[in-house]
Amino acid sequence: MNREIVIVLIISCLWGGLAGSCVRKKKVENVDCYAPLFAQWEDTLSDNPVFVCEKVDSILPLLKDSITYYQMLTLKAKAKMFISETDSVECLLRLATDFCKKTNVSSKRHWILSAEVANMKGNLYARTTVFDSARMAFRRAYDFCERVDEPYKLLNVALNLADAYSGEGRYDWSSYWYRRALALADSLRMPDEERFPIYYGLAQVNMNLRDFDRCDYYFDLAGKYFAQMKPYEKHIYLNNRGNSYYYRQDYPKALDYFRRLLVFVNQYPDMKFERNMTMVNLGEVFLLMNQTDSATYYLNQCYAYFKEMENTSALYYIDTQLIELALKRGDLPLARKRLQEAVKPDVIDPNMLHIRNRYLQHYFEESGNFRQAYYYLKENNRIDDSTRNERIRMRVASIALRYQRDSTLMKKEMFIQQKENEVLRLNQWLYGGSLVVVLAGMCGFFIFLHRKKKRAKVESNLRTAITSLRLANIRNRISPHFIFNVLNREVKANRVAESDTNLNGLIKLIRRNLELADSLSVTLRDELDFVQTYVELESKTLQPDFVYTVEVDPQINQTNVKIPAMLLQIPIENAIKHGLRTKVGPKRLSIHICQHTDEIEIFIRDNGGGYRIGSGASGTGTGMKVITRTLQLLNAYNRCPIVMHINNVEMASHETGCEVYFRLPVDYSFELKKQKETLLWNRYLEQSL
Repeated sequence: MNREIVIVLIISCLWGGLAGSCVRKKKVENVDCYAPLFAQWEDTLSDNPVFVCEKVDSILPLLKDSITYYQMLTLKAKAKMFISETDSVECLLRLATDFCKKTNVSSKRHWILSAEVANMKGNLYARTTVFDSARMAFRRAYDFCERVDEPYKLLNVALNLADAYSGEGRYDWSSYWYRRALALADSLRMPDEERFPIYYGLAQVNMNLRDFDRCDYYFDLAGKYFAQMKPYEKHIYLNNRGNSYYYRQDYPKALDYFRRLLVFVNQYPDMKFERNMTMVNLGEVFLLMNQTDSATYYLNQCYAYFKEMENTSALYYIDTQLIELALKRGDLPLARKRLQEAVKPDVIDPNMLHIRNRYLQHYFEESGNFRQAYYYLKENNRIDDSTRNERIRMRVASIALRYQRDSTLMKKEMFIQQKENEVLRLNQWLYGGSLVVVLAGMCGFFIFLHRKKKRAKVESNLRTAITSLRLANIRNRISPHFIFNVLNREVKANRVAESDTNLNGLIKLIRRNLELADSLSVTLRDELDFVQTYVELESKTLQPDFVYTVEVDPQINQTNVKIPAMLLQIPIENAIKHGLRTKVGPKRLSIHICQHTDEIEIFIRDNGGGYRIGSGASGTGTGMKVITRTLQLLNAYNRCPIVMHINNVEMASHETGCEVYFRLPVDYSFELKKQKETLLWNRYLEQSL
């Protein structure tokens, strides 16, 4: 069964033209301050035409009677076409046409404006299915674009011309202009993802010629880029794809595409025209599947819309289906009435006439007038012969072959030029690469010398800083006030045996501090012994609620295990000085040391209220600087570093306490020797600098 949904051709022509600068790249002359706004609004035209109308209306009062003013009017006409306000489109184009006629200017902007106006007039004619007038308008637009050398606009207008010829049923010329558009795309080196309007246009031509293999080939090419299509382009693709299955009488698959299309256009309230055209197609498919109730529903839904628009072409098409619907229901009088009341357009598209003749043939068969039925059968055969005869097929094939030959030749020339450019770039890379290697080698040598000198300087500065901090820490910790208090207590105690012990401990504490000033490491036993002496001297001021405990894993050999000097004594001193000394109530201080497979963990806890940054009792921080700098220096010479954390923890008595945590590798080295691994040195530099 033959069928031409002419509305599809209308939409194809309309949207192909409206694509303008939306489908493909756009070039807007930046000759005034409104050019960026014009380009931005044109980009959003298909997505939000109402917004574009509002923006243009807001700026028109600021413009004079100039080319810019009428460019804005043309842009508004495009937006009005998207929302199917054809009366407004016609009025706006009339103003722009009068301006172009009365202005004798030969500037580039004037020719571009004339081309835009002619292109939009072609779209308006296509909307009313006056395809011969549309073709003439598009041809004028093409001539204007040639004068200003606008290849992208030429490409758009070529597509519109192809659509207009397709609407006239001149498929050989339609194919010619689609191929010409492809040639322009080749010259512009346009990627495939921007060519899909050409592909589904060629698919439509082959669909009308009933060459379904070529039709599917081009539809598949276009379908690869469905996600990149704009809403109106998706509408064209889905609609025409559904028609291609209709022509094969695969009505269920055609119905599937039309239903999918209806769901899609319902998402866009401005696409009223497309939504109603989709319902027309659904009505006919349901009619041919003998589902008359569904056909009636959709045809009634869309009839009022086209009646209000006075779109005689669409009404002629709907009346044709209503006649067939009455015949399928066996209501011959209703069919006769609809035939008498049907609109009669001035110009009837051959494809639409083919559909009407088919249904009139059915009508006269039902009426018993077989002579008249035979007449319409012959008319349809004549139309088929004129639109799909061998001459047209041969011409379309010849055009395709010529394009393929020219395209192949162009690709070869481009390939040769590409290879020559690659050889030139390769030579440039060789010379440039050699120069870069030499410069990189020289730079690397100087960087090596600079880093070596910098490393030695940093190491020297760090050693000096550590020594200074240690001496300052000793002075801060063993303060004269502390020594005076201890001695004063001993004098008052009348030199009893216990005070002799305390004095000996104090002397031992001072001597041991001086001995550790220049040492990087001590044994765990010596460090615990020193801490024990210090705590015993300080415990006098912390009694009677002070409890000090030390737990050491029995498997640890305290004599063989070495740790950085002052690693334990500084956190212990800070715990007593800043946490426990001013605390009211029970005071707890503990050291817990345990060993795992290849590391030792040390926990120092107190219940002095936790670590408080910026508090008044935070002290100078010299002691913790000594530990931090020492660990930075030593970690730079070890693969596995010593890790330190200071956290606030909840004690068993539900008090907040402070925990200082260290994790020491068992094989940690305290010898400052250069390592082969540059990664260690880089990490050290990052931490130090």
